[in-house]
Amino acid sequence: MLMPSIFGENFMDDFFGVPERTYTKSAQNTLMKTDVVENKDGFDVSIDLPGFKKEDVKGEVKDGYLIITASTNQNKDEKNKDGKYIRKERYSGTCQRSFYVGDDITQNDIKAKFEDGVLKLEIPKKEAKPEVKEAKYISIA
Repeated sequence: MLMPSIFGENFMDDFFGVPERTYTKSAQNTLMKTDVVENKDGFDVSIDLPGFKKEDVKGEVKDGYLIITASTNQNKDEKNKDGKYIRKERYSGTCQRSFYVGDDITQNDIKAKFEDGVLKLEIPKKEAKPEVKEAKYISIA
């Protein structure tokens, strides 16, 4: 039986008083959300990368796939006036997405820009080259 959507994903956890893991859930739900828009010349791709810097993001084209990788290593230490830690938080992680762009697209064809935690890519369309069928004949002596 399907549950009504008012209960959300964690109905049983809420019911039994299990604390919600907001950081884990929000990170899973927000990292690398992607919008792809097709236009006459190609595709505009927007990838959300909150908390990442431009130097944390890498893109490559390999075997017809565009691979976007983002890595970070954050350390937020807070000390009181005596130098003792009040709170210490660390986060290290890598996330990656890949998109099939075709064998004819090279990394020089793709234009990329990173602003305000959003990676914007312009991927052109390339016409598929028609395969030329070569007739093969048996030589008759």
